[in-house]
Amino acid sequence: MSGLIALLDDVAGIAKVAAASVDDVTGMAAKASVKAAGAVIDDAAVTPKYVHGFDAKRELPIIWKIARGSLFNKIVILLPVALLLSAFAPWAIAPLLMLGGAYLCFEGAEKVYHAIAPRNDPHDKYEGGKGDAAQLEESKVAGAIKTDFILSAEIMTIALNEVTRLMADSPIHGPAKFAMEAAALFVVAVLITVAVYGAVALIVKMDDVGLAMARRGNGPIAALGRGIVKLMPKLMAVLTVVGTAAMIWVGGNIVIHGLHELGYHSIYEWIKHQAELAAAAVPQAPGFVRWFVTAFFDGIFGLILGLILIPLSEYVIVPVAKVTIVPLINGVKSLFRRRAS
Repeated sequence: MSGLIALLDDVAGIAKVAAASVDDVTGMAAKASVKAAGAVIDDAAVTPKYVHGFDAKRELPIIWKIARGSLFNKIVILLPVALLLSAFAPWAIAPLLMLGGAYLCFEGAEKVYHAIAPRNDPHDKYEGGKGDAAQLEESKVAGAIKTDFILSAEIMTIALNEVTRLMADSPIHGPAKFAMEAAALFVVAVLITVAVYGAVALIVKMDDVGLAMARRGNGPIAALGRGIVKLMPKLMAVLTVVGTAAMIWVGGNIVIHGLHELGYHSIYEWIKHQAELAAAAVPQAPGFVRWFVTAFFDGIFGLILGLILIPLSEYVIVPVAKVTIVPLINGVKSLFRRRAS
């Protein structure tokens, strides 16, 4: 009898540890997801354009295809890479994070630049219903998944950095720590994908909902439907602006913190000093003022960095990649094709 009681006590202890681990994983995943907010907002802002021009009945299936591709990107490709980095090359996380932050700055600054000096969108060639509808759909889905891969890589790198930071002082080590990191990143991948593409589906279909309310409803319901239809283009415009601003701000913040961690403190310390001065000048809301000033200067830094990277990318990075990386990738593909045949 005493042995049974001892066994039950051990089982209860294991259950408590498991419950605590679940809570820890959930908490880490939530904090890591918040850290990745800039890339997440941009992901939600970018995706709706890929269903533009298609029949309303195809909108949700297209979003579902992109969401499945996004999950594959995050879970099958990026999550194992992140875990390998955490286990064998943790020193590489900060530089990769800075590289991703620089990319966010570049993308955001490029959007600002092309808003001032518009150019033709490379995706416009798919508009207007030209060509086979199924082929056009597959082309757009493939393009969306490629874009998602870049944003997902940034999201997972930010999440990995945050999870690693949160686990730094944990008493858990070895396989248990590895399992918790994997579980947290898995939750982040699923949570963010569901949130992003759920929001995208809602945004894309809201005008249809409003149109149905306007046609079938009476009085206030019809008026609300017409209001939704009129509001959606403005909402999309606001979402695009917010997404761009978030990319630049988050990207700048990541690069500045990365420089600080690598021993280059001047920019980080200067911004921190300005934020403290501003917070002291507005004692009624020091926390908000400190955050706002920090975000403002992070954004200015991110915008400047992004604008510098635009010509650097066009005249240096892309040409070099075309003569080095692209032939290497094509060679690997050819090798796999020959082996498969």
